[in-house]
Amino acid sequence: MTITFDDKTYSQLLAEIAPQVIETEEEYERLLKVAEFLTFKKNLTPEERKLDKLVVKLIEDYEEENYPMDESTPHEILQHLMESSGIRQADLVRILGSSSGVVSEMVNGKRSISKAQAKALGEYFKVSPSLFI
Repeated sequence: MTITFDDKTYSQLLAEIAPQVIETEEEYERLLKVAEFLTFKKNLTPEERKLDKLVVKLIEDYEEENYPMDESTPHEILQHLMESSGIRQADLVRILGSSSGVVSEMVNGKRSISKAQAKALGEYFKVSPSLFI
């Protein structure tokens, strides 16, 4: 069975969510809630996946402009993402499939983040894996 993309369903989602270039903190917070809902929803439809990509892109663009992290190290970025999303080191052990010792060293900057770990973190936090390398 092939799952097809339905333009009408996607249009309805767009009308309901009304995503747009983020210019205010309120709009940023609203779209963060949408992205969080879609991230934790099981079995996204193709239309919801496309909407999620759009919302995440709008959030990333806003964050790049308003919260530049150019000088942050990979472990500082990881710490920030963990704090802002309520993730603990124990959760990272499960997400990365690494030991708690390895995760602790990563979070504290004593061990660099591998490409495979960066990819897993990027997928989990919906950010570019390059932030962690």
